[in-house]
Amino acid sequence: MSTSNGQWYPPEWPDRIRALARGALRPAAPRRAATVLLLRAGADGRPVVHMLRRRASMAFAGGAYAYPGGSVDPRDERDVPWAGPSPADWARRLGTGPAEAQAIVCAAVRETFEEAGVLLAGPAPESVVADTTGEDWEADRAALVSRELSFADFLERRGLLLRSDLLGAWARWITPEFEPRRYDTWFFVAALPEGQRTRNASTEADRTVWTTPADAAAGYDRGELLMMPPTISTLRALQPYASVPEVLAAAPGRDLAPVLARVRLTAEHGGEIVLSWPGHDEFTRHIEQTPDRAAGGPPPGPSGADA
Repeated sequence: MSTSNGQWYPPEWPDRIRALARGALRPAAPRRAATVLLLRAGADGRPVVHMLRRRASMAFAGGAYAYPGGSVDPRDERDVPWAGPSPADWARRLGTGPAEAQAIVCAAVRETFEEAGVLLAGPAPESVVADTTGEDWEADRAALVSRELSFADFLERRGLLLRSDLLGAWARWITPEFEPRRYDTWFFVAALPEGQRTRNASTEADRTVWTTPADAAAGYDRGELLMMPPTISTLRALQPYASVPEVLAAAPGRDLAPVLARVRLTAEHGGEIVLSWPGHDEFTRHIEQTPDRAAGGPPPGPSGADA
């Protein structure tokens, strides 16, 4: 894919968009997911954020830079050792029911441990584990990844409480309807707990970095770093803040209205596609009709039934 910046743009999108418009493609139901912008202070005190690069072989967003995150585990709706704002409090913030909110917050904490080795939990409501290294921790992390162990059982066995107060809800994005794999993703911010260190614990990533939001955004603008719209959007939103506490203090005021791509086909321009994300004009694309697709053939890749 060739772009003037690093916007993730799969070449099959125009065909899938046209197939969706003519009813030949059925939108997949989005899976609930959570991702965490893990922050610490840089050398100058300003926030730096932990990012990972997804392996090029990944079916979804291969090669793109992102944050630790993943899908909700239905078992996260059961009783979980908990500290901080309650699931009912989170439900009001996230715009969901309490059980769903609990599962989303659990996914954020669990996936951060699974993919970055960082655990937002402690033995008491105002404490956090200081070290998550060692063979016993790695065995538990691997069991969580394989879903052999539920997050609730993991916390109970270690006598830990999930620290929901260490998270701040930052944004919500839904994968476009024409994508074969779709996610309804809540983005959270959190500070790296004192004593803990990140590591590349994910089999889905081939590189991890700590970077300033400004440097990462500049790499995207130069076309050197590939990112999906929600990733670069949340990076840009971090740039005005001078410290991690300022970011966390701003989280309660963030708008969590879901961002979903819109598609418009313009007959006056021979079937040009206008692809946009409301409120995020930098991602708008005008895609012209190509002669070999003018007849409206089926899209390449997964069929509507597979989506």
